[in-house]
Amino acid sequence: MASEGAGAHIKDNIVLYGALAANLGIGVAKFVAAGITGSSSMLTEGVHSVVDSGNQVLLLYGQRRARRPADANHPFGYGRELYFWAFVVALLIFAVGAGVSIYEGYLHIQEPEPLSDPLINYVVLGIAVALEGTSWTIAVREFNAKRGDSGWWQAIRESKDPAGFIVLFEDSAALIGLVVAGVGVWASHQFADPRIDGVASIIIGLILAAVSVLLAREAKGLLIGERADPALIERVHDVVAAKPGIDGVNHVRTIHTAPDAVFVAISADFDDALTMGDGETLIEEIEAELKAAVPALTSIYIRPEKREDAALVFPAPAAD
Repeated sequence: MASEGAGAHIKDNIVLYGALAANLGIGVAKFVAAGITGSSSMLTEGVHSVVDSGNQVLLLYGQRRARRPADANHPFGYGRELYFWAFVVALLIFAVGAGVSIYEGYLHIQEPEPLSDPLINYVVLGIAVALEGTSWTIAVREFNAKRGDSGWWQAIRESKDPAGFIVLFEDSAALIGLVVAGVGVWASHQFADPRIDGVASIIIGLILAAVSVLLAREAKGLLIGERADPALIERVHDVVAAKPGIDGVNHVRTIHTAPDAVFVAISADFDDALTMGDGETLIEEIEAELKAAVPALTSIYIRPEKREDAALVFPAPAAD
């Protein structure tokens, strides 16, 4: 049973494990190439792979921590801990990945190393492109399966699972960085100027900085708390509004407590003719129907409230 659980875990996280394996192998090759040739951009790419590997380990750790069951101190569970680690990953990309790359590029420009045979760099870059490309293809395939008809950027903004889009961003940045590193190595030899390799390292650092800012923005939104998908909210509204004894639904407020777990708070105007006992029975029926219709709802709160009173507490949102 334990082996089956471990197998299911790996299958569910194939994107993370695939990216981790690729980065570990690529990172070693990049450092070897950098040590032999003295290439700044190859050293930067090695650091990039190390950072990416560490990030994937942190995301796997965050997923494990997030699966802990709810307890007295955390009655809604630990699901949002994954969002914390996603934010840490974004900071690491900026502080370590981008910072080291830009600094190393600056040093290489100030004190350029003599040029050496670039063949090993090209071999390592070719292997890295193949491995990173495979990891990127898997990440894209998994992300496409989840985004449905939504556009790429909309799907990223609406996604509540940071592991998927973080790997997608990292692999995309890695492929772009490999192209920049290859161009830097080629141009350094073509124009006999090793400082160009340092410029390539700085460009890679700037790419990582841009990616980290985007990831930090998305992770921050998840960490603070984001609403569920509008389609889910509409489904909840329709289920409640269709029940006899409900005169109207005032509002449906949701927040993700984990990528696949949603807390919902519903304010509804109950028929004044209902007795206290009838109201309690109706609430139980609504909760049962909602859990059957929307399995992602892990916590449901229903508040009987007159429409005019709800409007005072929760005014209509301003138009965008």
